[in-house]
Amino acid sequence: MGPAGRGGGHSVREGHGPVRYGPPAPDPGLPVLPELAGVLAAAAGCGAPEPTGGGSALRRAATSYWSRHGLHGGPEHVAAAPGASSLLLALIAAHGGDVLIPRPCPATWIPQARLLDSPAYQVPTPAECGGVPDPYALLETIRRVRAEGGRPRLLLLSVADDPTATVAPPELVREACEAAVAEGLHIVSDETWRDTLHRPQDTVLLSPAEMCPDDVTVVCDLAGALTPSAWPVAIARFPDTVRGAACHARALDVLTALGALVAVPVAVAAAHALRGPDPVLDRVRRSAALHAWVSAAAYHAVLAAGALARPPQAGRHLYADLGPLRSRLADRGVTDSLELEEYLTERLGTSAPGGHRFGDDLGALRVRLGTEALIGTTPEQRLESLAAERPLDLPHVRGALNRFQAALADLR
Repeated sequence: MGPAGRGGGHSVREGHGPVRYGPPAPDPGLPVLPELAGVLAAAAGCGAPEPTGGGSALRRAATSYWSRHGLHGGPEHVAAAPGASSLLLALIAAHGGDVLIPRPCPATWIPQARLLDSPAYQVPTPAECGGVPDPYALLETIRRVRAEGGRPRLLLLSVADDPTATVAPPELVREACEAAVAEGLHIVSDETWRDTLHRPQDTVLLSPAEMCPDDVTVVCDLAGALTPSAWPVAIARFPDTVRGAACHARALDVLTALGALVAVPVAVAAAHALRGPDPVLDRVRRSAALHAWVSAAAYHAVLAAGALARPPQAGRHLYADLGPLRSRLADRGVTDSLELEEYLTERLGTSAPGGHRFGDDLGALRVRLGTEALIGTTPEQRLESLAAERPLDLPHVRGALNRFQAALADLR
């Protein structure tokens, strides 16, 4: 069993490397909220960056955000960085040892471990969801890594997941976390997508930090729901323990060495969003509802074409398995996920990253399909989609869905 972080990943053709050409997280595709733009503009005269880990106002705003989600604590246990990539890199470096991650996983996780020369071992996820490893497979992987002389120390997971767009059931989260903690692993819970639940009243999202508060660091990239992707801010909540304080300090050292500082205007806007004013919360709710509509329609189009997918529950994407269409795809010269990515990107006219970007098997015909392109091609169309009670009835949305359905139906 080879680690993905040291020679265990799949090779791909020249010019399509997993790091330089890694896909960004699915974007909401919406214009910047005017209120946030105004807050940032008012602070645009500030030329100095925030201190390493974020200033006190940003960190206090982060604690208010987490308090609304049932996670309490002081700003002294919070760190901020210009995006989740630098923050997660600092956390992996702070803990050291080998990293365990679910398969598939966010596109940046394996490259970050590789940059630090930290072996990253992938663990299968159960049939019902992604983002959280199967507890029995996790224990078996830990046993094997140790038998091979490895030092498993960190488990990364995402309860609301990219790329699969699923939300892990609370009982699975509990079992996986209890297994990891019993084996001495620390858990990093990426909760970037928790504010994008399609049916928040019907979906229970349980943070690992609610169950194992002393053994979980929570990470959230605000670009998941609260701020534009072009304004990079991510926050981390460390445990209120001696070990947590030590890891916090080491992570700040890494962020300092990287020069990973948040620009003051961006920090001011992020703090405003984190405090949850009504316009921001309304945009979050409407955006999640809009992408719930188009994600459900895309999901049914995938099934109608004879492919497979888990029902999307969060985010702005779904993860489709076109394995049942393998023979038809082979007739078109598509035999692996890299070729599938190229084929569907051309057919759909929008990025369709293959499963190999997320640590999945290169030979599997899996792909992440974003829903940004389905809500309109202009800011005006996208705002119209956002305001509509039934966005699927809008001509531009219906036309985009028809083209999406036709591209998939041609494979039957």
